[in-house]
Amino acid sequence: MIQLLILVLVSVIIGLGLSYLSVKRTLQMLDEQGTPLRDAALQPYLIRLARALDLPALSVNVLEIAPINGLAAPDGRIYLTRGFLEKYRAAEVSAEELAGVIAHELGHVALGHTRRRIIDVTGRNAFALVLQMVLGRFIPIFGIYLANLIANFAAAHLSRRDEHEADAFASALLVKSGIGTAPQKSLFRKLDRLTGQTGTPPAWMLSHPPTAERIAAIEAREARWAQPARPA
Repeated sequence: MIQLLILVLVSVIIGLGLSYLSVKRTLQMLDEQGTPLRDAALQPYLIRLARALDLPALSVNVLEIAPINGLAAPDGRIYLTRGFLEKYRAAEVSAEELAGVIAHELGHVALGHTRRRIIDVTGRNAFALVLQMVLGRFIPIFGIYLANLIANFAAAHLSRRDEHEADAFASALLVKSGIGTAPQKSLFRKLDRLTGQTGTPPAWMLSHPPTAERIAAIEAREARWAQPARPA
């Protein structure tokens, strides 16, 4: 038992150290490959989001990579990839839809998901180590595979939780700013096509919730918000 606790403690310490190095490398990469976003058509939406958050201004950056994505950096900076902006320039994505992406990434920042993700990953690795030792005693070889599968399932569940929370933050911010949730839903409907995703892994292994589930959650929030307030 003491040996197990020592191994878990060592795993946590190593995991935190590796996470720190990963964050440092990520920030360095963003500094090297990031540039400020300057777009006249998008600027009014950034102003509306900033006002809804009681901020004097909202800064967004461009990450010079091809994949279509948004990113909340560990230090709170918001990025859109060059691939996303190319779809925007080609009129496949609207300014309102990009505003929805930015609102989603702002949700990750406001809710502390980047910091929490470091803890989640470290915990996942420690959890996997314990499972490998326990299951490996009873199920040689296959026990290690099963332990990693269970740990990955737990990590994917936590990631989907964060995405749902960021979606909810974005919905509220988009409504408050006057943009509304329609662009948020329309982007989800076209995201698989834009990213070229064809096959769909099992839902329980996805790091992001299925598109239909995300849209349904937005519509459920809209229905709740549309209900008249009950008297106290």
